[in-house]
Amino acid sequence: MTASTPPTRALILALAAAVSFGPAAAQDAGATLALELNNATDVEGACRLTYVATNGTGVNLAGLSYEIVLYDPDGIVPDDGFLLFEFGSIPEGKTKVVQFVLEDRDCASISRVLVNDVAECRSETGEHDFCLTGLSVSSRNDIGFSL
Repeated sequence: MTASTPPTRALILALAAAVSFGPAAAQDAGATLALELNNATDVEGACRLTYVATNGTGVNLAGLSYEIVLYDPDGIVPDDGFLLFEFGSIPEGKTKVVQFVLEDRDCASISRVLVNDVAECRSETGEHDFCLTGLSVSSRNDIGFSL
């Protein structure tokens, strides 16, 4: 046996493991989903948040929803600060703009929006975990947006 045998064996085992997981695991590992808080506008006693979602996951998403937490200007989560944002279906490679109207709340009362958890991340083949592990977030306004 030569000194190169153990690394070769490790390479073969790694390749065998990659093949056994198949294409679905490979898609999940490199999946990316981008959410941008694009705008926040006060409208008729409510705050309208505009999000841009881009699906780079490699699969068509049949349903996408997140549990969202809002923070007030003092960094406190108000009693009504837990919300569910449903983005719906987003085909692979598609960018989709979605708006959420938060009744009885002005935009100045929100300092930060946190993605707390995934409520739904579903394709035709089932549930996926890349909607949180492959998620990137950004904001184009004064309201912070984070994971």
